[in-house]
Amino acid sequence: MDRISLSLGSGGKLMRDFLREGVLKHFGNEYLNKLADSTHIELSGKIGFTTDSFVITPLFFPGGDIGRLSVAGTVNDLVVSGIRPGFLSLSLIIEEGFPVNDLELIFRSIKKALQEAGVEIVTGDTKVVRKGEADGIYINTAGIGKVIAEPAELNNGDPIVITGSPGDHSVAIMVARGEFTFDGEDIKSDCQPLNDLLPLWGRGVKWMRDITRGGLATILCELAEAESVAVSIEESDVPFSPPVRAASEILGIDPFYLASEGKAVLVVAPKSADEILRYLKTLEYGKESRIIGKIGGIGKNGELVLKTISGGLRIMEPLTGELLPRIC
Repeated sequence: MDRISLSLGSGGKLMRDFLREGVLKHFGNEYLNKLADSTHIELSGKIGFTTDSFVITPLFFPGGDIGRLSVAGTVNDLVVSGIRPGFLSLSLIIEEGFPVNDLELIFRSIKKALQEAGVEIVTGDTKVVRKGEADGIYINTAGIGKVIAEPAELNNGDPIVITGSPGDHSVAIMVARGEFTFDGEDIKSDCQPLNDLLPLWGRGVKWMRDITRGGLATILCELAEAESVAVSIEESDVPFSPPVRAASEILGIDPFYLASEGKAVLVVAPKSADEILRYLKTLEYGKESRIIGKIGGIGKNGELVLKTISGGLRIMEPLTGELLPRIC
């Protein structure tokens, strides 16, 4: 690769290859080599740390904006890694001429998301660049918190649970960009902090990921590869919302690769599955939670196999290109 392309930011195979062959070549260590969303480090007790940058376009979209996204995205990276979020940093890169009223709206959105997540901003930085050198505003956040759980060993037969409809964020962004419209559909991003999932770490959850770039298929492909297990899921059990199904049919895209910003996929102990589902269904975003598959079953170790609605079998691959650029 001679030049950086948008596909590198897809969260799929190209990004993983870039990280392994580029970043890890220079900076690899026992923490970074795992390429996890967050990492556990020893520093006067075990803490978790993560960082993320947000360059979404448009800045405002149905169900959120870049400010809410910057808090939810960072908090969720901690939560799904077994870390109780405590504090965030907030760094801004603002383009000259950016409307102050828009910045005020973003700050209000950040404050509301902080309150929902129960975290505080304790440090940050601001830079202003000349007009034309940025796209309005970019935000970087880092998060730190206390480690409360470690992922457990996965076994054949462990159920895979999804907390709700995947792909809503990608569809909301497409609508906000004017790529298509729906009549009579309330389309919103699911952008939200997932702190309510923290108690599940002590109630049978073995592994957890939020379904962001690359979508459900990429997340589960990475799980299969990282843990050297077979993963199988049922297409009929995945609760795609009507807007996601409609957008996929209209545009000819695969909904399994659409991103969420407020849903997660869990691997749980079989004896705990019913209890976990009962808890999830008490949450506003968990009413559509269900078991969609299991560890093992059809396929080889390292593979994700989808049983389609028609009864066929499909080996899923991680996303290799940029399905929808600049969604976070």
